[in-house]
Amino acid sequence: MELHTVADGSGVPLAVLLKRELCNQRVEKPDILSGVANKSKKGEDFTLLMAKCRRTPGEGAGDNAGDDDTISVFAIFDGHNGPAAAIYTRENLSNNVLAAIPPNLTSEEWTAALPRALVAGFVKTDKDFQTKAARSGTTVTFVIIDGWVVTVASVGDSRCILESAEGSVYSLSADHRLDANEEEVERVTASGGEVGRINIAGGAGIGPLRCWPGGLCLSRSIGDTDVGEFIVPVPHVKQVKLSNAGGRLVIASDGVWDALSFQEALNYTRGLPAEAAANRIVKEAVSSKGLKDDTTCIVVDILPPEKLSPPIKKHGKGGIIALFRRRPSDELSEEQTDNGCFEPDVVEELYEEGSAMLAQRLNMNYPAGNMFKLHDCAVCQLEMKPGEGVSVHGNMPKHSRVDPWGGPFLCSSCQAKKVAMEGKLHSTSSQSTVQLVPK
Repeated sequence: MELHTVADGSGVPLAVLLKRELCNQRVEKPDILSGVANKSKKGEDFTLLMAKCRRTPGEGAGDNAGDDDTISVFAIFDGHNGPAAAIYTRENLSNNVLAAIPPNLTSEEWTAALPRALVAGFVKTDKDFQTKAARSGTTVTFVIIDGWVVTVASVGDSRCILESAEGSVYSLSADHRLDANEEEVERVTASGGEVGRINIAGGAGIGPLRCWPGGLCLSRSIGDTDVGEFIVPVPHVKQVKLSNAGGRLVIASDGVWDALSFQEALNYTRGLPAEAAANRIVKEAVSSKGLKDDTTCIVVDILPPEKLSPPIKKHGKGGIIALFRRRPSDELSEEQTDNGCFEPDVVEELYEEGSAMLAQRLNMNYPAGNMFKLHDCAVCQLEMKPGEGVSVHGNMPKHSRVDPWGGPFLCSSCQAKKVAMEGKLHSTSSQSTVQLVPK
């Protein structure tokens, strides 16, 4: 069995490995319990809850499938300027993501392929929605649970947090509000957008930073065709592996996070099952700020098999942990020993990337890149003949180390989408600085 080492050179204790081996069958898959709550103001928030979803696109729920053939999918779609984008994304995103994962992969290969598939699925969903000529848009926080591995892809300002069984809190999503993300302000302006506050009669700017034309406060979403292609659908993706002690996810729209901090939301859920916890968070958010926006929350408990209630959290673990690492442990805690099979409560980061550049997000090094068919479009999966596709690196400078004639490849329409999203970025890449619109 592979021994995972930590930064200081120590490893997971032998006793833990032996207990994991002895208990492998019993703790191989967690139990997934979920609950959802919503208070509607505009009717533009939508959710997706699938405790068992088949890995093959188009097959839907997997109630009769074996555990190895299913994953769990949970998502929030917070629409704006109408519900069309949120509804369309809810109905199509899952299949687009799963269709981008090659067949016949091992469990480890499937996990490794998922981040690229999420990027492809988000971009394809946005590209297809553009043909509907609808002007609405939506944020997306999309969560896939595969065993003890949790993968979160997000655009916009709906957020997902994880509380481990020990009580440590982790942020699993990005905030793409322009007010909160200066890197995104730089990207949008470099791509040709303008960023600034509403200016009334020549006075000081008021309100949040917005992207013009359109006045959207976000830098990433699905839809929003009237705002400009520099509002991109490329998601931030974070993938972590929980210990088999489990944890709790809270996925919520900005109606919750504008009223409650991460820690406040978790404090309100202490000792409550998932459904009651979701209802409590929404109730407290509305009580705090009033019902000014759609307010939606999903709570997901990832539990050791047959442990059908959330664990008691230890106090004194405040603060959001942004850096994932393995923590050394010389022995099992008393609680873990009593349960017989739990390994130290650690959260291991497997992957994180937030770049908006498709060339970076779709490229995978050997051997992982060999899982994907070279001459299928890396976004829409269109099968192409050799020579028909355009390399995602085709517009890279000649002095770049990346081979512009190598894959992955895009079909002509997906290449056009890529070029539109990047806008003026490459024509201005030679400039040493980017001038920001005054805030």
